[in-house]
Amino acid sequence: MSDDGIRLAKRVAELAACSRAEAERYIANGGVTVDGATVEDPATRVTPAQSVVLLPGASAAEAPPVTILLHKPEGMNSGVGMRGENALACLSPETLVVGGHGQPRFLKRHLARLTLCTPLETDASGLLVYSQDFRVVRKLLDDGERVEHEYVVEVSGGIREGGLALLNHGLSFSGKPINPMKVSWQSEGRLRFAAKGVRAGQIEHMCAQVGLTVTDIKRLRVGRMSMAGLAVGQWRYLTDYERF
Repeated sequence: MSDDGIRLAKRVAELAACSRAEAERYIANGGVTVDGATVEDPATRVTPAQSVVLLPGASAAEAPPVTILLHKPEGMNSGVGMRGENALACLSPETLVVGGHGQPRFLKRHLARLTLCTPLETDASGLLVYSQDFRVVRKLLDDGERVEHEYVVEVSGGIREGGLALLNHGLSFSGKPINPMKVSWQSEGRLRFAAKGVRAGQIEHMCAQVGLTVTDIKRLRVGRMSMAGLAVGQWRYLTDYERF
């Protein structure tokens, strides 16, 4: 757009007979089009010749924060170490799974100021949670020791005698006893872990202590939320009625 116009927020304020702050919220909430295309930046400059439309149902209310569920691919970085491209790169309109009641319409602002609430090793895959909502951040980070995570873990090697019982309770990590957890065989070579307060590297360490080598880790669930319906690299919004 031409630099010789005026700020879109000013144009919308005149159009809607509202304050500049309200106009900026209309724009940031995706409620304004310029020449038929939605524009979310209030600082965009427009000329008198351009068509600016305030869409029916547009809202000037402060947009609520969002929480995002992502099926992280193996090899992408999500807060553990420095290796791998940042998993945030997966979040785009093209990889968003739309469906279900109560999901918000995608806005660029939804990808800003996100907090990673559930770090995961680069070589692992599975559910990540990002949030703009301080309540979710507090529950999953500050009070995260109380939230159960579920993993499926592919292993090789032969488990030592009594090893499964030790995985459930009796091992230590970084010099501290590991809290009891639920570990069971899903099939030959595949274990299920349901545990709280799992730290980076802990599952590999536990398996090594009983003679097993981890070949793959996937997180399926955080609290009540699973990544059901999300293919690798896809994401969706947490809806208002869903809780961890």
